[in-house]
Amino acid sequence: MPWTSPRYHRTVTTLAQRKRQLVATELTEAALQLLALRGFDAVTVDEIATTAGVSKRTFFRYFASKEDVVVQFLAGMGADMRAGLAARPAGERPSEALLHTVSVPLTVCGDHAERALPVVRLILRTPALLARFLEHQARWREELTEELAVRLGRDPGTDLRPRLAAGVALAAFDAVLHRWSEGEGTEDPGALIEEAFAVLAPALDATAGQRAAGQKTA
Repeated sequence: MPWTSPRYHRTVTTLAQRKRQLVATELTEAALQLLALRGFDAVTVDEIATTAGVSKRTFFRYFASKEDVVVQFLAGMGADMRAGLAARPAGERPSEALLHTVSVPLTVCGDHAERALPVVRLILRTPALLARFLEHQARWREELTEELAVRLGRDPGTDLRPRLAAGVALAAFDAVLHRWSEGEGTEDPGALIEEAFAVLAPALDATAGQRAAGQKTA
């Protein structure tokens, strides 16, 4: 299961769909590894296409630019996190549900550290890609806020807790990625996120507790 295919959970039913997914995965893998190895500005679309064994025209059927490869990769990661949260048991504590949610991509990175670490460094150290990463994190926060609001039975328009919980979980995710990327890849990002959530759990689980001070009780 390629780590560069964050949308692996989507069902692919026809031969044409399977072929398209395979080409997209190969292009993503080739692009991310080349960009990580040589730097974002040093790699051309022609080189990515050649490495993947397709034409430049085929590349542009799937991606608008080499930056778009990373953008779609990040978009798929966010979709996986929201789907992961939605699939958690309804009665599960917020800290447990959110830990499982953000652990999915971190565990994949840890399991494929040799390829994943250079890509994480590429994203965090390339200003244009970091900007897109932060944009996606903002979208992930909104998506997780919506999902948490449903799970907690709270209106995010009047109750801060779903948004705060989503923001805290993603802040931990971001902190772990930065810590992992600054090392030699010997640390386990899955263990790091568990360490972070051990500190954050009491605050996260308080989001499911009593109404916030100042709100009227029924």
